[in-house]
Amino acid sequence: MKNELNSVDGYIALLPEDRKTAINKLRDVILSNIPVGFEETISYGMIGYVIPHSIYPPGYRTDPKLPLPLINLGSQKNYIALHHMGIYADNKLLEWFVTEYSTRYNRKPDMGKGCIRFKKMDQIPYDLIGELVAKVSVEKWITAYESFTNQEKSKDNK
Repeated sequence: MKNELNSVDGYIALLPEDRKTAINKLRDVILSNIPVGFEETISYGMIGYVIPHSIYPPGYRTDPKLPLPLINLGSQKNYIALHHMGIYADNKLLEWFVTEYSTRYNRKPDMGKGCIRFKKMDQIPYDLIGELVAKVSVEKWITAYESFTNQEKSKDNK
């Protein structure tokens, strides 16, 4: 869903009712569990949770004018997507999430590299998402992000 609005409430207002309920509940879970220092904003046409420039002045590597993103939450055509850069950059966090999801829900999560897809609104694991969100502090994300981007730069220079 492409969103031209600049507010989270405006983004949510455009959603179909079933998506509003799920997105609002996910938003509440994220806001209740995200460590201090992250800010909620519109980022990449979705609801975003970022480290602002006041904390991390370099911003995002591919566009330093943007704050450093950790999570994006969006409504796509056939699913709700939770993009979590931490599980993309940190294999231990990814392994923890996949193991916990599989153990608790007896199925593998529908995922891409850093994207968790929820096609059935009644099967969103809100408790597990809360735990995932709580695991990455601002300091931990900056450290992981810098380590990951340094590895990527090394690969590019080979």
